[in-house]
Amino acid sequence: MPRTGVKPTARVLQRAKKIRVLLMDADGTLTDGRVWLVSQPDGTATEMKCFDAQDGAGLTLAATAGIRTAVITGRESPAMRRRAKEARIEFVYEACPVKIPAYEEILQKTGVSDEEVAYVGDDLPDLPVMARVGLAVAVANAVPEVKRAAHYVTKREGGRGGIRETVELILKAQGLWEKMISKARA
Repeated sequence: MPRTGVKPTARVLQRAKKIRVLLMDADGTLTDGRVWLVSQPDGTATEMKCFDAQDGAGLTLAATAGIRTAVITGRESPAMRRRAKEARIEFVYEACPVKIPAYEEILQKTGVSDEEVAYVGDDLPDLPVMARVGLAVAVANAVPEVKRAAHYVTKREGGRGGIRETVELILKAQGLWEKMISKARA
């Protein structure tokens, strides 16, 4: 199992150099995993999620650099759809308790191979996709099984910069990070 907080190995950097598509789960990677449901007087509930600004900036940089991005999540969420639009996430697959069909559709739409895909996960439903991709990443607060399946474990937690760290890893491995810094926008 990769150790959290350790500098990427040469093998991880080789894997990251090939990445053309970055996929991720939503709850627990783009968020800290908590789902806030606020009761309303009419008996309904309003969902709230918290997204990290640095993750969003990283995803925007990835898109600017030509890295295609996607979310595959088991839940449906208007907040997730809005955040995806803001962060220039190209593909959003919701209500996917089994993620492999969405993964295979993304491969088909993008024309990439497994080795050109990175996936960031935190929990057991992420394992089947992580087993197939070229670069499997676990956020720092992922469950032990996901950390063991990962090629790299981020220093930062899900919803707290783990996605940004992954984007930086990929762009640095590809020699694009310094060039992309000047393209960063608020």
